[in-house]
Amino acid sequence: MKIGILTSGGDCPGLNAVIRGIVLKGSEAYGFDFVGFKHGWRGVVEGSFIPLAEEHVRFLANQGGTILGSSRTNPYEGPFGGPENIKRMMLKHGIDAIIAIGGEGTLTAARRLSEEGINIVGVPKTIDNDIQETDYSFGFTTAVEIATDALDRIRTTAESHDRCIIVEVMGRYAGWIALHAGMAAGANAILIPEHPVSLGQIAEWALEVRDRGSAPVFVVSEGFTLEEMDEAHSHKGLDPFNRPLLGGIADILAPQIEALTGIETRAVSLGHVQRGGVPSAYDRVLATRLGIAAVDAAHDEQWGSTVVLKGTDIETVSLSSATQEPKSVPEYRYYEAAALFG
Repeated sequence: MKIGILTSGGDCPGLNAVIRGIVLKGSEAYGFDFVGFKHGWRGVVEGSFIPLAEEHVRFLANQGGTILGSSRTNPYEGPFGGPENIKRMMLKHGIDAIIAIGGEGTLTAARRLSEEGINIVGVPKTIDNDIQETDYSFGFTTAVEIATDALDRIRTTAESHDRCIIVEVMGRYAGWIALHAGMAAGANAILIPEHPVSLGQIAEWALEVRDRGSAPVFVVSEGFTLEEMDEAHSHKGLDPFNRPLLGGIADILAPQIEALTGIETRAVSLGHVQRGGVPSAYDRVLATRLGIAAVDAAHDEQWGSTVVLKGTDIETVSLSSATQEPKSVPEYRYYEAAALFG
């Protein structure tokens, strides 16, 4: 069997470890051949790929980014997009199946193509941790560690200047990064999309912190909305899947907090630094295990499936069940953290 591997969507620590796990297990155990599509679905629709053999992947586990490149290309768009064109490309090059490594947009596209008769296995990838059916996705732990380190550093400068600092992290409409990094760093409030609060409540938390002689440090997820907002802040247009490009909510909140409290307030957006660098040991292991399980699923012809983490075990579920809707922070997890606010 000849399998094409792609990494699509936002880059993520651990992608190379997945590729390594797929190629080493598939080559050694099953005698499969592999190619890597360049820049995600773009490489699929353009028929652009490179060979992937054991010598290409042997030492990739600790390498950040992706050796294949990535993009947010929609495989249904463009003159070479759509299932029939992709089938022709695969037949021309003798590619029997695709292992698609990506987040919600990538796996949704994989599900649709699978339903059109293309042999696909998915691997969930997102620092946002918002894929259903998997307890954690690789890259999330690394992103949380980066955000936690940033919050620790920001607290020292906040205390030095008696400032309030609000730190914006990624996550789209899921608040997992904000929740975990905020709890780990002792943030004075954690603002997530799943739980809108009023500007007055945020100001009250800031004043509580100031009144006991400290400096407020808040963490906000990019998809957070105030109670008085109709939708998440977005001023950057849409991505290729017609989803709003979020970001900038910290800049909206900071001057309003300062106006209400009189506390000098600054906004910091961590942005793409959360995606960069080498993966944590945990993410390297999880990514490798998912890669091994994905090639096992391909060997067993479990098309239309994706591998996931359930507890400490890797399981295989349908792409359909994994892409029905994003996985949100449950209410009880928010209230665990909220007990520590102010």
